[in-house]
Amino acid sequence: QVQLVESGGGLAQAGGSLRLSCAASGRTFDRDVISWFRQAPGKEREFVAAIIWSDSITDYTNSVKGRFTISRDNAKDIGYLQMNSLKPEDSAVYYCAAGPVLTRDGSLYDRWGQGTQVTVSS
Repeated sequence: QVQLVESGGGLAQAGGSLRLSCAASGRTFDRDVISWFRQAPGKEREFVAAIIWSDSITDYTNSVKGRFTISRDNAKDIGYLQMNSLKPEDSAVYYCAAGPVLTRDGSLYDRWGQGTQVTVSS
């Protein structure tokens, strides 16, 4: 069974940076779209960013454009979310997801990681 494993979360100060990683076991990402979602306490899960593995086409939600960068390493088969200029409102559990199409609809992703906590202090 394919599993996704996130890592790299933690505590950062406002204005700081963190890099999240998403690795898959059991299958490569080469025909997938990899996305990051986040969910803060009391809020709905929201789309953050996505990348088409094969051609690196990306999509970002407006609130992270210019601050976050999604990328992938073909050789290592790992996806990344580089988060710069972090804000307290970025605090959430971040989830990696994989699916067949580039979409902001989380229900269309068929594989999810367990989540990693990101906390940004002011």
